[in-house]
Amino acid sequence: MPASARPRSHGVLSGLLVLATAAVLSLAVPTSASAADTWTETGSDRARPLTESQGLTSVEVPAGSPNRYTGIGTIPLGLSLRGWNHVGDPDATYNGYYVEPYQEDSGGAKMYRVQAPDGSWSEYVHTLSPGEALNNSWVAISPDGQWMLSGEWGTMDRLLVFPTPGVNASTSPSANLPQAATVHLDHAVRDVQGCDFSGPTTLLCSSDDPDGSLFGMTKPLLQIDLSAAPNGSDVTGHVTALRQLPLRSGCSGSFEAEGIDYDRRTGILRVIVMSPGFCVITDSMTYKFSRG
Repeated sequence: MPASARPRSHGVLSGLLVLATAAVLSLAVPTSASAADTWTETGSDRARPLTESQGLTSVEVPAGSPNRYTGIGTIPLGLSLRGWNHVGDPDATYNGYYVEPYQEDSGGAKMYRVQAPDGSWSEYVHTLSPGEALNNSWVAISPDGQWMLSGEWGTMDRLLVFPTPGVNASTSPSANLPQAATVHLDHAVRDVQGCDFSGPTTLLCSSDDPDGSLFGMTKPLLQIDLSAAPNGSDVTGHVTALRQLPLRSGCSGSFEAEGIDYDRRTGILRVIVMSPGFCVITDSMTYKFSRG
């Protein structure tokens, strides 16, 4: 979301403490019991508020690479001075391209910063389409590497599809990165902070929804099943709320659900949840989940 629209993790709003209970909730739209996975919490790691507060991704190439995180402290000074002062949840292709989404407080564009397998960086700018929201909270790259999904802050019934910058042959740092297609959702989502592919047509998403009216819970973990693998054409997406994300802290107030990562090598799902108030420093966590 735009930095000007709502304080991020480093400026957590005060509010009432929400106690988490594990639950599996299906939408009103009919779906079979086997269509949605069950994710069980298996552990957690401390999330540092300056460098691990926005997003994370597992990196497969080169072999043995550590997980990568984003936060206000990971933004290069040069980018910040040019106005790109917010970084969202990144993703990486299976062959070593790494993509970070950036936004600025105002203007008519978003930026995607790409690191190639050889370590070089390049920038791809997308001029906003009519009616497109400014925020650039996350990216999710399709398993084939060719298409990149992104979303908009607020209550939305769509996800945006772009050719993956630096990977798809149609992209160039010297040209506008165009929107290629749309994922039309069958149920509205709110304040999505991250998505990642867990299969060719399945997305897992973290929602920072503070209201709870859409799915009967705040801060839900969502599953979105696409009607087809991304290919540059419009597809539909069936949304299911799987469970509430863990909301535990020594402080009372508003938690913030952040980025998400699914590691296909281990089957581990990780989601960042930043704690309220002062506890954003002391007990913010990256929670780990496994199927079943």
